[in-house]
Amino acid sequence: MTVTRFGVSLEEDLLNDLDHIVTEQRFPNRSRALRYLINQYKVDKGLEEEAQVTGAIVLVYDHRIARLHAEIAGLMHEYNCMVLSSQHIHIDAQNCIETIAVRGSYQKVEKLGNKLQAIKGIRHGKLVVSIIE
Repeated sequence: MTVTRFGVSLEEDLLNDLDHIVTEQRFPNRSRALRYLINQYKVDKGLEEEAQVTGAIVLVYDHRIARLHAEIAGLMHEYNCMVLSSQHIHIDAQNCIETIAVRGSYQKVEKLGNKLQAIKGIRHGKLVVSIIE
């Protein structure tokens, strides 16, 4: 892959924002931050309903609520053609994190993610995807 150098002109506040991203994300330089932002933009714009994606659904919940694990497992079985694997980790005496690796059309993966995050008792949920090229 060929790398091309070019100049960029930015207003001072945008340059400050870029430098903040470099610092916050611990990029080694502005070029790496720009690569990241461009790739993120491509992923965000490319998430059409039929786009094929892979990613993870991450859930944090109180494992003492017995029905939660059963509901999560039930949805994973309902969408078994998209669920590649799952990992259950005990964070502390009451909290667990469930990471579910998924692959399929964005529409279906997002639907599963939304259903899982909507389960009563889920403290936090997030879907992270990348387009399969």
